[in-house]
Amino acid sequence: MATPLHFCFILVEEFSHLAFSCAVEPLRIANLVSGAELYRWSLVSEDGTVATCSNGTVTQVHHGLSDIPKCERLFVLSGINMRDHVSKPLLATLRRERSVGTQIGALCSGAWILAEAGFLDGRRAAIHWEYHDSFMEHFPEANLVRSVFVADGKHITASGGTATADLMLHLIEQDHGRDLSVEVADQMVYNAVRDASAAQRVSLQSRNGMRNAHLSKAIKIMRVRTDRAISPSDIADEIGISTRQLERLFGRYLNTSPKKYHMELRLERARNLLIQSEASIIDIAVSCGFESAGHFARVYRAAYGLPPTQQRDRIT
Repeated sequence: MATPLHFCFILVEEFSHLAFSCAVEPLRIANLVSGAELYRWSLVSEDGTVATCSNGTVTQVHHGLSDIPKCERLFVLSGINMRDHVSKPLLATLRRERSVGTQIGALCSGAWILAEAGFLDGRRAAIHWEYHDSFMEHFPEANLVRSVFVADGKHITASGGTATADLMLHLIEQDHGRDLSVEVADQMVYNAVRDASAAQRVSLQSRNGMRNAHLSKAIKIMRVRTDRAISPSDIADEIGISTRQLERLFGRYLNTSPKKYHMELRLERARNLLIQSEASIIDIAVSCGFESAGHFARVYRAAYGLPPTQQRDRIT
């Protein structure tokens, strides 16, 4: 029988309980439905006794920072006020574990801590949308993305909440095949599993441009007009600014371009229609402003890593 894969979770004070549950439960359920111990997990905190999450629940842990057991994957799991809990011992532990080859990742706001440790320079990373602005300001060398998780680099990161479940299901599929991943999702009654390329849904404030009136207007125009492509110059003219200014606003606040952002909105709408409706692929392509089913399929594959037909097959 194969040796179980061992996950360690460093629980940083005020960690997200939702992200914690979405990290551990898929592993537990994978063991349950497979009838085998595929995974083990250990919990770690700085004092080695307990960790308190943001909802006040106190969780007993197995280890302190000085005695983390050998593991295949080590995740830093934090939540609100993570900057207040970035300690020298925590950073030293992460650097020590990296030096011995442990794969290190982060959940929810944990990417901030990895960035503080210097792990994310030049690397793609995901973090909860609430921290996007401050993260980009503090760590300009990191390549922050709006994806729900990033699992194709040296350091795996997930944006928190149910995105953690998406990541764990992705890892289960990677480790033990798609059938087990689907069975675990079914046990979780989780029928809208997202892949890494899915963009985070952000708050109304963020969607409206971090209180910037021009960006807010531009995004509202884009969201109303997902049935066709719109040029950045047309949007800029409509809201009374230059195309260059519009490009700067999208780069500053959303780390993307107007054209790419609008394409993501159209693709997101198309993906929702594929998952939630019985409309034909050609009808979905037309309703989302693509000139043909072939064009739609090429753009969709480039964004999500699979064609629309396979996207629909994955949920049937």
